[in-house]
Amino acid sequence: MPAPERIPSRSLTDPELLTLLSEGTLTVLGQVGGASNAVLHCTVEYGGEERACAYKPVAGEQPLWDFPDGTLAQREVAAYEISRATGWDLVPPTVLREGPYGPGMCQLWIEGPASDEDAPSLLALVEDEEPGEGWKAVGFADVGEGKTALLVHADDPRLRRLAVLDAVINNGDRKGGHLLPAPGGRLFGIDHGVTFNADDKLRTLLWGWAGEPLTEEARQVLDRLAAELAPGAALATRMAELITPAELEALRERVAGLVGGGVHPRPSGRWPPIPWPPV
Repeated sequence: MPAPERIPSRSLTDPELLTLLSEGTLTVLGQVGGASNAVLHCTVEYGGEERACAYKPVAGEQPLWDFPDGTLAQREVAAYEISRATGWDLVPPTVLREGPYGPGMCQLWIEGPASDEDAPSLLALVEDEEPGEGWKAVGFADVGEGKTALLVHADDPRLRRLAVLDAVINNGDRKGGHLLPAPGGRLFGIDHGVTFNADDKLRTLLWGWAGEPLTEEARQVLDRLAAELAPGAALATRMAELITPAELEALRERVAGLVGGGVHPRPSGRWPPIPWPPV
């Protein structure tokens, strides 16, 4: 598969970049293997500029019992809109558009480190009973032959922001493979099709801060987000185009709950807290 283009140095929220994704000519290079839904690796060209992107046509979405059919692409865009509203820009620019296989979402392709050796350590399995310095415990995992190991993630402020975002969007599938380090120390999260359900669906590998107080930065972001989701506000109007009225109200309630509680959520016990497979 051809190497994707690097992210341009300009802001990821640059309107010109969103125009490129929305209106540019899509050329399919191949299909990404191992995904539950169809993911096509493409280039998109507009006005003499070309970037690599991921295109997920609605026609390639597998039906789910707990989500309305044909809505996963919209949820991917909704996750981007919320990420952009936080100011953290943890989700690559994502748009809805027509493509070679019908309507779907188109997302800027994120090029990671050149090799595994260059990738930062974000998740690990350790034999100790407690996480080491700089790590947070998630829980014990069965590693075969009757043995267990402690699953840990880095005590990294970028991951902590992503844990807050996941709580807001009710992410039902935050796996290790959905964490993409990028040049310049950036970290992105991808694959947000199973988000914004009105019921609690939070499943993540980022439970290490569960029950701990939110950072002051996160509290300020959530306060601002609550205001921007008020009826009639621009973000609320945009979200109403992407998710159902019940899901929008549940989104407001989650934000209000985080603001009022002031802590990272704990597993509810009503849903498996860790996605499977975890990667």
